[in-house]
Amino acid sequence: KMSAVFLLLLVSTANVGATLEKGLPRREPRRLSCVRCCGPSEQPVSIISSRYTRMSSDPAYSVPKVQPTIDITILKGEKGEMGEKGYPGAVGKEGERGLRGFNGRKGQKGQPGPQGHSCKQLYAAFSVGRRKPLHSSDYFQHVTFDTEFVNLYKHFNMFSGKFFCYVAGIYYFSLNVHTWNFKETYLHLMKNEKEVAILYAQPSDRSIMQSQSLMLDLQEGEEVWVRMFKRERENAIYSEESDVYIIFNGHLIKPAVE
Repeated sequence: KMSAVFLLLLVSTANVGATLEKGLPRREPRRLSCVRCCGPSEQPVSIISSRYTRMSSDPAYSVPKVQPTIDITILKGEKGEMGEKGYPGAVGKEGERGLRGFNGRKGQKGQPGPQGHSCKQLYAAFSVGRRKPLHSSDYFQHVTFDTEFVNLYKHFNMFSGKFFCYVAGIYYFSLNVHTWNFKETYLHLMKNEKEVAILYAQPSDRSIMQSQSLMLDLQEGEEVWVRMFKRERENAIYSEESDVYIIFNGHLIKPAVE
């Protein structure tokens, strides 16, 4: 009987073990990875570094790759073309007054003023000439003079070639020129910026003296002068250094206030 009971216990134990083995999950044996320690010329690897090596090989512990980026805005390129001019900005505040500049050059002597004494009779007269010939190089060309015969109170400006009226009244003017062979002679006697008389001679094989005269009622501040007028043909007046062939005269006949 004892043998039968012992045999029965063995069979039960075997069945229970088989049942437990079927119900529980089977654990796989842990695999140990080999880690290289060191070679003859290498230093021993620490436990932490070997662990990091094992973890980095595992996809669950992979370290993300860092890719550097370059900010292209900080890179200086080539200089571009100039843009269009912008609108003017707002007017700024007035700045401080600067230092006084250097003195300029002394100007030319001005025209004398009219006589101030009421008891004296007023006069005005001039006679000027030109010793150099003149060819018209432009549509209008101002005629200047280089010889002064009479210039009472310097009312005629030799630099500008104009008579300036300081005494209002009636004036007489005359212009005398010498024509040039085979060239046209065309001049205007001017009052301010308007022509009031013309001196003209057609081209000819003979040179002649040509004249023009008139009277003008002038107000104080008005000017009288001469200019050449060029058309299709060449315009010129003749003179020489040794002689005077071009003369411009003027004088006061009656002042406006006596």
